[in-house]
Amino acid sequence: MKFDKQKIIDFAPLLGLLILVVLYVIAMQGDISPYNIKILINQVVITAIVATGAIFIFSIGAFDISLGASTAVSAMTGALVLNATGSVPLMFLTCLVVGMGIGLFNSTLAAIFNLPAFVTTIAMLSILGSVVELLLAGNSQLAVDAALVKPFDSVIVKVVLTLVYFAICAFLQHFTKLGRSNMFLGDSPICAKQSGLSPKKLTIIVFVLAGIGVGIGAFLTIVRAPVLGKTTAASIGMDVLMAIVFGGMPLSGGSRTKITAAIVGAISIALLNQILPVFGLDTGMAQTVKAVLFLGVVFVASMGYREKMLPR
Repeated sequence: MKFDKQKIIDFAPLLGLLILVVLYVIAMQGDISPYNIKILINQVVITAIVATGAIFIFSIGAFDISLGASTAVSAMTGALVLNATGSVPLMFLTCLVVGMGIGLFNSTLAAIFNLPAFVTTIAMLSILGSVVELLLAGNSQLAVDAALVKPFDSVIVKVVLTLVYFAICAFLQHFTKLGRSNMFLGDSPICAKQSGLSPKKLTIIVFVLAGIGVGIGAFLTIVRAPVLGKTTAASIGMDVLMAIVFGGMPLSGGSRTKITAAIVGAISIALLNQILPVFGLDTGMAQTVKAVLFLGVVFVASMGYREKMLPR
């Protein structure tokens, strides 16, 4: 039987997820209660939604490290609107508009100054951190009326939002001209540009689409913890990056873009976050283990696509 390295690499994320599920069952000693499942889902949905939107950015070979800060600013702005109006729908709309606005600003700035998008996101990371401080107005916390958002703190609401957004993004990425253009640009910017595609236009579009995910993630952040602070969404940026990689998508994007990587990776990260403390690993050691696993996954994934990449 011929050894198909690519099929093994493609199957690796699901195999890794299966192993983590087994380890989770062992760590919980078979006590998988509805409460434990709810905690797991709460950890999965926000990362999965933000990562699903970020897939568009990664598909063109771009990079955004400000996703966590964007989510925090969107959440805090939405919280302020909720406190001022008492309207949850208006809060949700505010989170979406701010998330999309930050994405639009990031990508437009990159287009105007002809810079790689990741350069502007590095600058935005610091700027958004300052905006968080401004929104807190010297306070350590920003709280909302928990009774207003409690009806939305439901597993069903969170799962439905995740699946609907995922389905829309999957359709756009894999069944439309936009998705094909994104992957073409990710494979070879030179060929894409010579074929008439506009890298700047596509960059703006994908950042705005990712901003929708940021907005939904911000809404669920408020629902999950109606008290926001300086550390709100602090881990989302790294969790999203790790989720995409753990889900089996190469950071170079292109034709090997997989929207399912967001879901598979988010579940894997959530399971890992639950497993490591149970096995007695402190925060520092847990971060080390995740870093080692991250490098290992990147190395394995790179074996299958580097030699197939078109000239960049």
